[in-house]
Amino acid sequence: MRATFAKPLIGLVAAALVCGGVIGGLGAAVLLARAPSASASRTVAAASDADAVLAVLKAKFRRPPTVPFPADNPYSDDKHALGEALFHDPRLSANGTISCASCHVRTKGFADGRTRGEGVAKRPIVRHTPTLWNLAWATHVFWDGRARSLEEQVAGPIESPDEMGLPMAEAVRRLAKDPALANAFAKAFPRTPEISRATIAKAIAVYERTLVSPPTRFDRWIEGDAAALTRSEVAGFRLFTGKAGCSNCHSGFAFTDYAFHDIGRPDEDRGRGTVLRLEAAEHAFKTPGLREIGHSAPYMHDGSLKSLDEVSRHYENGIIRRSTLSKDLPTRISLTDRERADLIAFLRTLDSATDPRPPARIVPGQARPALPVSFTTTVTQHEKRFDPAHIGLKRGARLWILNNDTRTHNARVFAPKLDYDSGAQEPGETVEIAFPHEGEFLVFCGIHPNMELWVDVAR
Repeated sequence: MRATFAKPLIGLVAAALVCGGVIGGLGAAVLLARAPSASASRTVAAASDADAVLAVLKAKFRRPPTVPFPADNPYSDDKHALGEALFHDPRLSANGTISCASCHVRTKGFADGRTRGEGVAKRPIVRHTPTLWNLAWATHVFWDGRARSLEEQVAGPIESPDEMGLPMAEAVRRLAKDPALANAFAKAFPRTPEISRATIAKAIAVYERTLVSPPTRFDRWIEGDAAALTRSEVAGFRLFTGKAGCSNCHSGFAFTDYAFHDIGRPDEDRGRGTVLRLEAAEHAFKTPGLREIGHSAPYMHDGSLKSLDEVSRHYENGIIRRSTLSKDLPTRISLTDRERADLIAFLRTLDSATDPRPPARIVPGQARPALPVSFTTTVTQHEKRFDPAHIGLKRGARLWILNNDTRTHNARVFAPKLDYDSGAQEPGETVEIAFPHEGEFLVFCGIHPNMELWVDVAR
């Protein structure tokens, strides 16, 4: 059903009302055109403004044209084929019965449909199995972000005694006994043809980056097909981006900011706080993407909520109040039954109508976009981004970063020549970083890791 909006009130065309049946010169009575009333004009303006706002919102959720791959692990068909084979290979588990695909099931949103999965140890793992859709855009992986790339992530489940339970060294030995697989590695990595921890990780990471959720009715609506969504679903989108505050964290094409938030779940898991050793990040977990959300129940890092209705009601009246709650979390939400139904109806537009599958082909792109260089020693943090995002400095210079945001941030550098951690950086606070060495450095926020600042240091 097409959404309808108020139209301009057009003045009535002047009409001659002729008195018929009377002879002798009765003139035509004329009904003069009427100008639009002030209230009608306001209605027109409001509708126009609403359309403009909706267009801006829709643009923020448009699908990107390319899939990013890092410079040190570019896409190739051979790597993709090898990675897909390894993803489904149970030889990467201690008892030879579990593969990555055992817990990341495509028809279940690349999750497993259970509150908490089980590995070779036959006991529940610590957290709910997360979806793998659209991880190509993530800078940190796992619920707590402990892996800083998909390549780093790969070994985690394989070596975990609660999951696949196999040391990577043993995985290398097992796979090396397979001549066909050895040939596949040689084709995928002609410069380093031997099977190794690194090449296993790179192949699986390439495959995982191609797990891009397919287009849905929502994407057709974004691109201009007004009939793709019902009136209820459009109302749900307006709630999602407005009153309900969902898009504060669930933003962009994948419906995630890839950041870490405490959303007030009642458990003792410290989440990102354990990784950062930062009190401000206690109980914070990565925002999950919402694409194919209807296929990936149950929900949350602990798998404790069984339905989207339960998720909605958590944000309405289930939040545990504590000092570490995310500043992006709406303080109070009160939805009517109709509004809740509209919101859930919208979320289901992010699901494929049939069995969801990644695209047969993807267009590889660069992980790091080309950005203009600003020569400045002062950078601000605002709206989960650095401004500017790429600067040039002289060797020995100092950089000042001002938190001009409402959120707590954190500035971190991991590099062979520089290891820096600002700790919690509260709104209004400034931190200082010295750069005594030449080179290229990445500064990122440990709480909102997609906030990136590139620093080029030269003589």
